[in-house]
Formats: sequence, structure tokens, C-alpha cells
Amino acid sequence: MTIEPASRAAEADADVSMTGRGSSREPVVPDRDSMGRVGEVDEVAPLHRSLGITDDELEAIGSRLGRDPNDLELAMFSVMWSEHCSYKSSRPLLASLPTTGEDVIAGPGENAGVIDIGDGLAVAFKIESHNHPSAVEPYQGAATGVGGILRDIFTMGARPIAVLDALRFGDPADARTRHLVDGVVRGVGGYGNCVGVPTVGGELVFDSSYQGNPLVNVMAIGIMAADRLTLARAPGPGNLVMLFGSATGRDGIGGASVLASATFSDGDVSKRPSVQVGDPFAEKLLIEASLELIGRGLVEGLQDLGAGGLTCATSETADRGGTGVVVDLDAVPRREPGLAPFEVMISESQERMCAIVRPDRYEAVCEVCERWGLPVAIVGRVTADGDVTVVEGGLASDGRPADGARELARIPARALTSDAIVHHRLAAPPSRRRQAPAPGVVIEPSDALPERGMDPGAVLLALLGSANLSSRRWVTDQYDSTVQTNTAVGPGHGAAVLRVKGTSKGLVATTDANAAIGSIDPWLGAAKSVAEATRNVAITGARPLGVTNCLNFGDPTRPEAFWQLREAVNGLGDACRALGIPVTGGNVSLYNESPAGAIAPTPEIGVVGLLDDIERRVGPAFVADGDAVLLIGETTPGLAGSAYSELAGVASEDGPPSLDLDRERAVQVFVQAAIERGLVASAQDVSGGGLAVAVAEGAIWSGLGVRLRLPVSASPAVELFGEGPSRLVLTCRPRHAPALVLLARQFGLPVETLGLVGGERVVIELTGSGATGAAEERGSRVADALDVAVADLRHAWDHGLARALGEEPAPIDIRPARPGEVR
Repeated sequence: MTIEPASRAAEADADVSMTGRGSSREPVVPDRDSMGRVGEVDEVAPLHRSLGITDDELEAIGSRLGRDPNDLELAMFSVMWSEHCSYKSSRPLLASLPTTGEDVIAGPGENAGVIDIGDGLAVAFKIESHNHPSAVEPYQGAATGVGGILRDIFTMGARPIAVLDALRFGDPADARTRHLVDGVVRGVGGYGNCVGVPTVGGELVFDSSYQGNPLVNVMAIGIMAADRLTLARAPGPGNLVMLFGSATGRDGIGGASVLASATFSDGDVSKRPSVQVGDPFAEKLLIEASLELIGRGLVEGLQDLGAGGLTCATSETADRGGTGVVVDLDAVPRREPGLAPFEVMISESQERMCAIVRPDRYEAVCEVCERWGLPVAIVGRVTADGDVTVVEGGLASDGRPADGARELARIPARALTSDAIVHHRLAAPPSRRRQAPAPGVVIEPSDALPERGMDPGAVLLALLGSANLSSRRWVTDQYDSTVQTNTAVGPGHGAAVLRVKGTSKGLVATTDANAAIGSIDPWLGAAKSVAEATRNVAITGARPLGVTNCLNFGDPTRPEAFWQLREAVNGLGDACRALGIPVTGGNVSLYNESPAGAIAPTPEIGVVGLLDDIERRVGPAFVADGDAVLLIGETTPGLAGSAYSELAGVASEDGPPSLDLDRERAVQVFVQAAIERGLVASAQDVSGGGLAVAVAEGAIWSGLGVRLRLPVSASPAVELFGEGPSRLVLTCRPRHAPALVLLARQFGLPVETLGLVGGERVVIELTGSGATGAAEERGSRVADALDVAVADLRHAWDHGLARALGEEPAPIDIRPARPGEVR
């Protein structure tokens, strides 16, 4: 059999993309001379600086090569030593995270984490960012973010079954924000809907810190046979390096790798290279072809071409396999003529896969790819020398450069990957100024209801109608959340629940990040994000399996920003250790800054949990009239960082509520045990908007009212709207209430029976020594009750997001004007 080194599908310069579509815009890349060498971007900056390589890094490159790099090698180092690919600032921090567990099959360092779920099956999951590309071109940035994370899943051998998107933007009233929201949401939906993977959950958050730098984090989940794990390795010198999928073009040159490794500046076009262009129909073909190749045992290793393109795919697989790779540039299928060598090597054109194939399986691999309509080509060979070698002029049948071939680059694979430079950044906490008045001056109290004379029901309506707490239907209705028929619980009602077909099992998934707290205390913000995400999984009855994280932070060269990252990683690790949950992988996205400043520290946490019996799952909606309502846990002082504080403000030195990780673990284990014993009808955690919002959501989603008596020991505002962690609102049949109370006490948890489900209104009467509020002005002994019709709560919740984005008229502001406030 003769092995053909060139593409069967097309000549190298032909347009062989699935759609015939080229780049949507000309990329902003360094100039090229007639030989295809990278030229200087301007007359001042040396080439290495224009590629984002510092003088110290250039020296380190020379040390690893034993010589000066040529232009092509410099371009390859520029993408592989970028923050996005190398983790050069965060790698020492990430090494501290707990990553092992009894059921962990694959962890950090692989394309996705994989955990055994029994019955011969495993779940693969991961979250990643596409922040910077989405800020440049929101539709394609978000769409290719979905495509990239899906490839990470099926590259492991798993079939993607769900996507969750965690999105963060600036002021929803701003025209640019609305443009970004529209483009990103359409991009996520457009790609996911077409590729046939449901979008089942996520987040949408608005905060001024994201005004110049939105966050687009996407999580994907897949199911696989536990014995079909495929790794991104290039074993066996002499094996073939094959590309299949779409052809290589100029779209995406310097896309994710460069965009995610530098701070945005409105005037610096060199940091706004071409955004990748996605083709979900080609991705669907890739999924089917890749899973068939894996299922038939036809590939020795598999890697997608994402950030860093062909350079990343070849160097990472070679380094992990302890081998080298020689790449024949002439054999790489291209969608347009005239591509320079550096463009071919670092292009981030989408929907491409790199497979390591034994020579005797070449024909079978070609048959699979051609049957799925995918171009396929041999572009190189695995070698024993440990180098990534790039040649022009072809390879002989034995894999050696053909006579007359020219070597363009030779770099040790590990120099590009595992031996990439690591920076030990300076970390320094921000200098804090006293926010309170001078010593001796009384701090203005703000621990009662939001404003004297304001009805607490009006506060609840305002919170439910706010941009951050209202219904996300305006977004989720644009997503197909039920394709594949695995979705048992879709977006909008707590964590997503997915069936594992052929079993009684279910998977539960959610994302969470508490950036408001992270802005005050990065450790606490990260730890609370883990606690809430795992709690949201646990209240369904599922056991959290693992954590994947996307750490979104600012410029790591600023000591304050690196301190925030360090503290957040410590918080992430401490919380996972306390809760007994491994970190299976994730992504670090740095340089999330704009001329207006850095984003709030945002450690986005994704969690997947396992239900042994999906039919025993519990949801957050109330179930039946007459059910008892119980509060598990106790209120923690502090309103800073809460949704309430955005509405009403807090005392100048008020801090966020603290987190007891031992208490958090007890709460989660308790609720799982209570659900397993059949004691719980509904379960909701207390988080954004506090207890009042948690109760209101249970009423809105069921149509059932509730009447409660809430003991207040200190502050009505904290009791109603505080977001202290480790608290649950549970309902149960009245006959189960004593057993539920007893079980809570056995776990050492405070428990209070608040009232009953029923009626058409949410009524919360405040009782106790701290129950002061508007009614005290009229001589009453207790505060006014919170009393609102469920229909009114539903209306506020349904319309809040559309109003915030200008799709509907805004409601009248019911707050009394503050001194100096102009309306």
C-alpha cells in the first residue's frame, strides 16, 4: 500500500471548507515579505515585542534553542508561550489544587476532566472562556467558544450532551452592552442549536466592571464508555499525523491565544486580530467522525486545533507522548492561496482535528472521514527526536524530508509546552482606605428595611424585577434546551438535570461565580462560588462529582491583580478540600481589562453531580398546599456584595457574610440524606436576594403562595435579603417535618419551622426583638409583614430582563429619592 502524503480531498491551496466560506474579515497580523517571513509591525517595536514576547522571554527562548529563533519559530513561541496556552503566570498557583479522587479517570492537563459514574460509563466536562474574541465580534466569538469546548469533550471520546453558558456584561441600559448581549446570545444559540447539543443552563450577570470586557464562559458535558478514553498524545515514531475537518485559513490568526493574553486598548489594533469563524454543521460531522474513529480503535491519539492551531496540536501531543513530530506544510489543506508558513502553523481556523494514526489504519481512517464528507490529509509523521520540525517541500514515504525539502523550523516540543517559561509574579493586596467617617463619628446605620417607610414587599418586587435576578427566558428561549431528549430539567429553575440513557441515573450541572464578594475578598468570593455551585447540585439529591473552573482576572503583571488571582485559587482549593471534591480541569483567562479598568475577580465554577435515581430528584418549586416550610441554617451578618446592597446601599464598613466550610459540608450531606429518605418535597438554597427571593422563586415556579413567621434577632434586612451561605428553604409533608427537624439536628444544623405552603400570596411576618421597620414609625410592636400576591411577583420576575435591555418600558422607580439624587 502506498501512503499518500498530501490531501485526498483537495490540493493544498484549494478552498475545501465545508461551506466554501473564507474569513469574515481580514486579520490584523504582522507584515510578511515575499518569502512569507514575519516582518516588523512597525519601525519601532522589534518583532518579538510585536508578537507579545518580552525581552526576558526572548532570552529564555534562545536558551532553550541554543541559538536565536527564526521568524517562524518566534511566531510559534508567541502562541505557545501566550498566557492562554502556557499558563505562565498561573501554573504555580494551580499546582496547589486538589485534583485526585477515587472516580477521577482524567484530570487537569487533558482536554477535559473525566469521572467514572458506574455502569461502565463516565462523564467528561470542562469550562473555558472566549471573552476577548467575543468582545471583538460577539456572534462568532461566542459561537466558536461553544465549538471549541465541544471539541474538548468529544476529543476525549465522549458524546457532548449539554452546554451551559455563563455570561457577564456591563450596564444593560448601554447600547454597546445590548449589542454584545444580542450577539453573544445569538452566537451561543446559533452554534449549539445547529450542532444539536442542548444549552441547559448557565448565568447572565450585569455589573459595571464588565463594561469594557464582557465574559463569555462556556461549559460542556459529555457521556462516554469509561474504557474508551482517548488522550491527546502522539505515541509511536513512524505513526502518521493526519488532519481532518475544515481547511486552514487566515481566520483566527492570533485569535484566542493572543487576544486572551493582552489587555484591550481601544487604540491598539495590533491586539485585535481576526476572530475565528465557526461552522456548526462541520462540527457535527467532526463529532460523528471522531467518535466513530475512537469507537473503532483507529486512532492512537486525538487533539483538536484550537488556540495555537497546528503548532499547539503537534507540540502538545508530541510532548505528552515523549516523541517528536515533523510537519509538511505543503500537505496542509488550505481554503485560500498565499498563506505564509507562520499563518499555516498558528491559524486558529475552526472545526479541525489532528489524529495520530498507525500506517496500517490509514485507509480505514480515510474511509471514515470521506464518508462523513470531511477533507483528510497526512501532514506529518511522529518522530523519535522530541522536536517539532516544520518542513516545506514534502516528506518521503518513510517520513523523512523529501529530497530538496527545506527545514523551516525545529523546536523541542517540551520547550513549547511543559518547559514553557513560568513567571513568578509579584502579589500585593490593594491599599485599603478607611471608608467610615473619622474615629468617634457614628456610622450611619442601614440595617433596617431599605428606606424608612418602604414596604418590604416593594423591595422584593424590585429585586425580582432587577436585571440580575429576573427570569432569563428572553435568553433561554433562543436556545434549544431539549434536543437529544436527555433534558429532564432545563434552564430557569435551578440546576439542570440530564438523563443518562440506558440507566436510572441522572447528571446535575450548574455554574456559579460570586464576583461581587470577590471584589471585596477574592478568597471568600471563590470559596462561596464553590459552595453555592455544589449546594445547587446537592439540593436536587445529587452527589457533586467534581469542579471545573474558569478563572477570569485582570493583568497578572499588576501586583494587585495577581494577588486577587492567588487568593481566589487558594479559596477554590480550600473549599474543594473541605467539601471533598476534586478539581478536574478548567481554564485561566487573564488580562480581562479595558481602559475603564479591570473586571471584578470572577472565578466561574462549574459542577457536575450524579443522581443514582433520576426519578427521586427534588426541585425548588413548592409542591402542595399544606406542606411545611423549614429553614435550615442560620443567618450570617453582612450585606456587602448582596443584591440588596445594590438597591439600598449598606453601612460604609459593612462586610460580606462569612463562610464556615464545615457547616457548608454538613448542610450538603444533610440535604442529600434527607432527599434519599424521601423527607423533602422541594429544596431551594438561599443565595442571590436572600431568603425572601428564595421563597418567592418557590412560589413563582409553582403558583402556590406561602405564609411564614420569620424570627428576627437583629436586622430585618439581613434576615429577609441577606445572602449568608449554608442555608436552605425546604418543604415537606407535615408528617415528615419532625423527622426532618431531627435529622438536621443530628447534623448539628439550626432548623426553624417557618409556616405552610398555601394561598395566592407570599406573606412573611417578622417576629422577635429585632423586628423593626416601617411600622415602628406608627407605634407598632413589630415590622410590617412582607405581603405580595404571587401573580405580582411572577409579573416582576417575568419582565425584569426585557425591561433592563430596553425590550419593554421600565417600571416606575418606587424608591424614595436620596439626597442629591436626580431622577
